[in-house]
Amino acid sequence: MKESLLEILCCPLDKHDLELEDAEYEDDEVVGGTLVCTECGERYPIEDGIPNLLPPDMREESPA
Repeated sequence: MKESLLEILCCPLDKHDLELEDAEYEDDEVVGGTLVCTECGERYPIEDGIPNLLPPDMREESPA
């Protein structure tokens, strides 16, 4: 995902801004890391450049 996408993304639970943590880059794209809500602190993973913005109770953990 492009880092500029953070300007339009928001937390699906409370609609507050998200901050990027532990970002992994490939060229100019974010391919891994975590998006963290500035208000509630909920964390959303970024895997293979795709942010998973499903609420925590709807996320399916991938098998190890």
